[in-house]
Amino acid sequence: MLKCDFGNLHRELELLDAAGTDVYHLDVMDGNFVPNLSYGPMVIERLRPRTDAIFDAHLMISDPDRFLDEYIKAGCDCVTFHVEAVPDAGPLLERIRQSDIVAGLAINPGTPVEQIEEFLPACDLVLVMSVEPGFGGQKFIPSALDKLRRLREITSPETILSIDGGVAASTIGDCAAAGADLFVAGSSIFDMPDYGSAMNELSGLAISAVSSSS
Repeated sequence: MLKCDFGNLHRELELLDAAGTDVYHLDVMDGNFVPNLSYGPMVIERLRPRTDAIFDAHLMISDPDRFLDEYIKAGCDCVTFHVEAVPDAGPLLERIRQSDIVAGLAINPGTPVEQIEEFLPACDLVLVMSVEPGFGGQKFIPSALDKLRRLREITSPETILSIDGGVAASTIGDCAAAGADLFVAGSSIFDMPDYGSAMNELSGLAISAVSSSS
């Protein structure tokens, strides 16, 4: 939820729900950890009653521990924060899990998988950034595929692997084959005239790629 029409969010939710959206990826930016501003818990709280879909808050913010309770209170089902934003990811992952929601950890393109290996047992979800965080519409960084493959090898089958950035018809198949379970799509949905058709095309490509690689 970054490339959407912020002037008509209610309508956007109606269109996305009608298209069969299961998860809303909520891009929270503070203008500090990333060079852009988006929205915070007040907006999410207003959106929550308007859809039954899962809310995954992607906190691209400094000091996520300070604001965690606000996002839980707003109704998020999953909270994902960046390993680069904290001195030690372990305690915050545990706090999220103790709140009975999904605990996610994100890594930037320049961060090696080795930097988060010790935290993986406490992760319900790992988000691989395939662009530099902060802006939509960027070009996919292929090295993200190697990270997905490595993470699939060393995480449990229950761990959700998510990919964010440049996910489109030309890249989603490779992401699925590399082990991604959850695909964060922005421009490839919101720039299309029919959200449902766009989502069906992407889903079909992902499923086909998994079938071909198995």
